[in-house]
Amino acid sequence: MKKVMVYLGADHAGFALKEKIKKSLISYGIKYEDLGGRGIKGDDYPDFAFKVARKVSKERNNEIDARGILICGTGTGMVMAANKIKGIRAAVGYDKYSVVMGRHDNDANVLCLRGKKFSSRKNLKFVKLFLNEEFSDEERHKRRLRMINNN
Repeated sequence: MKKVMVYLGADHAGFALKEKIKKSLISYGIKYEDLGGRGIKGDDYPDFAFKVARKVSKERNNEIDARGILICGTGTGMVMAANKIKGIRAAVGYDKYSVVMGRHDNDANVLCLRGKKFSSRKNLKFVKLFLNEEFSDEERHKRRLRMINNN
């Protein structure tokens, strides 16, 4: 099994949750790298989405399962920006089903979370699901991913 490496990024709206996620990753024994923000109001989420997405895209290989976790107010801005980077399959996690199926069927490699008006406890459960769920490797899912990658 590949070792998982997680790259984290958040704007000011996701900073507090990012700090909680770091503590969870430590408790799981998973290595991570924090690529920013520092909780400064008015910072720009695309900066962090691009940093994390580029790192995940570059670092994925046969030995390392590089994944990203991005947090902004809704998760929507982060997912839009991250998906601009070649090789990234970012998904917004808003419930258990979306997180599990995003990994299982779509091999999502970046999880985008909502930092405002949502339970930190639920988000931390989503992180654990994202890290534990494997891609199904079923031919129909691989075919669909090839279709995405070829456009």
